[in-house]
Amino acid sequence: QVQLVESGGGLVQAGGSLRLSCAASGRTFSRYGLGWFRQAPGKEREFVAAISWSGGRPWYADSVKGRFTISRDDAKNTVYLQMNSLKPEDTAVYYCAKDSVPWAVGARTSSRDFNSWGQGTQVTVSS
Repeated sequence: QVQLVESGGGLVQAGGSLRLSCAASGRTFSRYGLGWFRQAPGKEREFVAAISWSGGRPWYADSVKGRFTISRDDAKNTVYLQMNSLKPEDTAVYYCAKDSVPWAVGARTSSRDFNSWGQGTQVTVSS
């Protein structure tokens, strides 16, 4: 079973930036799409961004388009989430996830598409 470990969360003022990282174990990292989700207190987990196994097609939630960028480095088995122009409503625990299907085609934006999850990292944006 692959292990995913997030890092990079913290406290930042509105308008600031953070870069989250998620390091994965295993030798088949490059075969799978990867995603970021978040969960705020009292709310359900929601999709943030995803990137295909090839790295050629990212998907974003409307709420983060133009502010967040997902990328991957297969040589390091790591996926990143660059978050700019942060808003208080971005405050949540952020989770990275690995797709359940290798070489998946098409948009993968549902939590049901992913079967391996990290432990989460807290992001707090102050106003």
